[in-house]
Amino acid sequence: MSTFEINATVRTETGKGASRRLRRENKVPGVIYGGAKNRKPASLTLELKELVKALENEAFYSQVLTVNVDGKEEQAVLIDLQRHPATDFPVHIDFERVTKSSVVRKRVPLHFLNEAPIVKAGNKVQHVATEVEVSCKIGDLPQFIEVDLAGLEPGQVVHLSELKLSKGITLVELNKGESHDMPVVSIMKPAGVSEDEDETTEEGDAE
Repeated sequence: MSTFEINATVRTETGKGASRRLRRENKVPGVIYGGAKNRKPASLTLELKELVKALENEAFYSQVLTVNVDGKEEQAVLIDLQRHPATDFPVHIDFERVTKSSVVRKRVPLHFLNEAPIVKAGNKVQHVATEVEVSCKIGDLPQFIEVDLAGLEPGQVVHLSELKLSKGITLVELNKGESHDMPVVSIMKPAGVSEDEDETTEEGDAE
């Protein structure tokens, strides 16, 4: 179920002072919680270097992770990540335990296909959204959602309802009603080019 692993150890010292000491040692405090009702939250320590490397992969933010806590594997998803405002290094991380039957809400990146020909033709692709929030069982959670732009013309817009989703996946925004069918991407003419100019050019070409 998991394609990513991260190592952690249980920490007994908590509080701001303990967290500051960990960061000076190039370690990151964290917590893992959830799962069965009798499971207690556990405070964790992670290696900064390993975590930074893992965070370079966009799927780490949306996929099921294997968190090795003192050698014991826990299936979890990333819930919250806090970064230092100046260095952008992670300073705290939260995980939630999951099972195959767990239903989660996660933000998943959008991958836009066939964008180059549109740009090459002199048009502009405006990305209104780069990710969407989905609701599904853990086993159905996608790494990304593809948005195919092939054949789109200036003035056309792709909305949330037009995204192709696998079975069992719903968009959180669309669950709120039709008024939440927001645009995802639109195709625009270059600045300063009007439809009248396009028509004039076409007539000139025809001559």
